[in-house]
Amino acid sequence: MNTIPQANLRQAHTLVNTFFAILFVFLTLINPVFASITDVTLSEEESNEILFHIHAYYVEDLPISELSQNSLATLFEHLDPYSRYLDEGDLDAIFSTASGQYTGLGIEVEERESTLVITNTLSNSPASRAGLQKGDVLLFVNGQKVADKPLKYVSDMLRSAKKSTINLIVSRSQTNMEFALQREEISLDTVTSQLLPRGIGYVSIASFNNHTYHDVANHIKKLKSKYGRTLRGLILDLRDNPGGTLNSAVAISDLFLDSGLIVTTKGRFFDANQIYQAQRGDLLRGAPIAVLINENSASAAEILAGALQDNHRALIMGERSFGKGSVQSLIPLGEGKTALKLTTAKYFTPSGRSIDGIGIKPDVEMNKEVLSQLSKAVIMDRNNNQIKPEITNLLAKLDSHLLAEK
Repeated sequence: MNTIPQANLRQAHTLVNTFFAILFVFLTLINPVFASITDVTLSEEESNEILFHIHAYYVEDLPISELSQNSLATLFEHLDPYSRYLDEGDLDAIFSTASGQYTGLGIEVEERESTLVITNTLSNSPASRAGLQKGDVLLFVNGQKVADKPLKYVSDMLRSAKKSTINLIVSRSQTNMEFALQREEISLDTVTSQLLPRGIGYVSIASFNNHTYHDVANHIKKLKSKYGRTLRGLILDLRDNPGGTLNSAVAISDLFLDSGLIVTTKGRFFDANQIYQAQRGDLLRGAPIAVLINENSASAAEILAGALQDNHRALIMGERSFGKGSVQSLIPLGEGKTALKLTTAKYFTPSGRSIDGIGIKPDVEMNKEVLSQLSKAVIMDRNNNQIKPEITNLLAKLDSHLLAEK
């Protein structure tokens, strides 16, 4: 593994150039449960190909010649946590998510101190219809105990299960509950909206996939049509948005900007260095925007928030965002059935800020408790007499900003 044959270098270089021409670059906080490089057996040719890509395209210049004398597993330990080897199932999951559709149950699961916790159920999915909830702890899958199993193991089990019905047992408030769910194709609806009183629009973006740009544009057009004219203001909710594709974040930023820089990316190879500029055409015609973020707003969501903040186009409200300022690219391996998800660049907001490990600081800070009470349902149903006074005051501040005379 100390040398890389020139033929392999030429082949790998052709592959990666072709792939970057297609351009599938993404930014996300929540990784699918990827295979570990230690779990796969690679040929010498495959290992050399991986070494070449890391040497040529990784965002930092690592001492590959020294590290490669050990093992690929050791080498990957020197990469950032977002750079991973993807097996065929991992690759399929990424493309499905980016396309806005996948087949499954509709649950998002996170490993917390050796327990598997459901962090979200997708709307209009088998999980949400069955009544699974955020915070449920996964105990059994098809009768097999999974409470002490790694997330990758459980993910593979669910993916490869031959039964059409998946039986789950979860713990909720110290009570075990059983659910029987059918896997089905799920459309990932990332955008919801509603017209609020006095011509204010509300748009929530859950993540960024290949359809999100068109969905946001269509939702705003429908809100304008319902109101009968240009909206007087817009609340853009990016809370708990883990990111998605770079192109989607750039395109959505451009919806609200007439000019100016959106984001720049910088890396070690030529194509990693990009400048994204806004084109003329503000969908809101200058109407005020308030953007809501929290500690789970990450990556592509931070690009959008940063672009609107630095261009003085929106008031950012909430709490400091996650702070993931790196860009990952998918680089195919071999015949393209496996790939590397490799960090190839850092991104910078229009003012030149790197938010990696720092996050976007809101213009108006809110504490976590108040921010969590300002839920989507509260924003969309302001006539609810159960709303606490401090939330009512916060909604009034939002309206004051959005309805201010230009």
